[in-house]
Amino acid sequence: MAKILIVDDQRNMRTTLAMILRGAGYEVDEAADGEQGAERGATGAYDVVLTDLRMGTKDGIDVLRTTKDAHPLTEVIVMTAYGTIESAVEAMRLGAFDYIQKPFTEQELLVKVAKALDNRRLAGEVTFLASEFKDRYKFENIIGRSRAVREVLGRIVRIAPTDAIVLITGESGTGKELVAKAVHANSKRADRPFVPVNCAAITETLLESELFGHAKGSFTGAVSARKGLFEEADGGTFFFDEIAETPITFQAKLLRAIQENEIRRVGENKPIRINVRVIAATNQDLLNAVAEKRFRQDLYYRLNVARFQLPPLRERREDIPDLLDFFLAKYSRKMGVRPRLHDNVLEALMHYDFPGNIRELEHMIEQAVALVQNGVITADDVVPPPQSTPHAPTGGGGGRALADVVDSAERGAIESALRESEGSRERAAELLGISPTTLWRKMNRLGITFEGRG
Repeated sequence: MAKILIVDDQRNMRTTLAMILRGAGYEVDEAADGEQGAERGATGAYDVVLTDLRMGTKDGIDVLRTTKDAHPLTEVIVMTAYGTIESAVEAMRLGAFDYIQKPFTEQELLVKVAKALDNRRLAGEVTFLASEFKDRYKFENIIGRSRAVREVLGRIVRIAPTDAIVLITGESGTGKELVAKAVHANSKRADRPFVPVNCAAITETLLESELFGHAKGSFTGAVSARKGLFEEADGGTFFFDEIAETPITFQAKLLRAIQENEIRRVGENKPIRINVRVIAATNQDLLNAVAEKRFRQDLYYRLNVARFQLPPLRERREDIPDLLDFFLAKYSRKMGVRPRLHDNVLEALMHYDFPGNIRELEHMIEQAVALVQNGVITADDVVPPPQSTPHAPTGGGGGRALADVVDSAERGAIESALRESEGSRERAAELLGISPTTLWRKMNRLGITFEGRG
């Protein structure tokens, strides 16, 4: 739903315009003067700003300049009374999309707004692909030109300047931390710390101490007082990766910290004020976790303010060529080689389902570049053999149950990763694109034992 801001110091005019635009299906906000309009327009929260030209101390030109300086993709339409066409032309020279002369009909208004929205969409599709846009918003590591990627980039541009809590969901390896970093880099907190924590990598007994800090002598081994990660992030952004892995007992304390903007170190009663923006990410279905009593409902609703749902790579295959080029260039520079891709590589990748998503593709290319022979990378060097990829049974009653096929494939992938990592579960989890805790659970469920490191 497109979002429109109406700026006019005449209440009746604002009310009438808002009623017409809402009736056409648009989301509408109102600003009572130029000062309020300029402030809201600069947030980037609107697709179109419809502003009167003549107002008080700040007029429509001020609203136009402030809005376009902050967010060039936002389209501005100025409303002008009879006899002020010259000012309207000047507004268009300064970047307004169009002007509309009072009195105007409902149809005239809706046509102008629809054209402005079409122009914004087309400009956005072109600009998202431009290097200047990616440089400006620090999107250099978010690769792709699919509609899904463009929607994510546009949402980052809108949400980042606010202090809204962000929840990022999606399968492992879809780029959740990249989105979190991009939100931080485009926020008012960009020059303050970005502190990530992998909730699955910290044991339950240490989690509270790590995040909130502790007083001297609060537990065995606490030989001195220690600031927690929340305090380290003060003024900046705190990123909870794998938030669903936090124990239910800890979630109540986390909810209070987020709501009250204060924490208490372990072993202390004195509250400490904090100022952080919270971004959380998970590869799990939190609503299912709530239903299963593994995740607090109140914490879920507190986190689910601004939501990003990242699609798996198999649903945005048109981005594979760009990702392939990006990773090939990255690891060729890193390893000092210049391998060539055989023609069959891209075709094989386009037909692969990528259970590990972008992280899996990156690992494939890194490994292929490192092990390349004769300067040519072939499909066999990149795509795993069929037995490593889950496939549903084909036809007839002779096929195995799907669950058995998936279990078999998971077992093969895990054992392969453990061998490659020489038994290090932490490294194996990284190769598979899952958390160490998730790997441990899968190994237990599948009965996998492997002698090796931790």
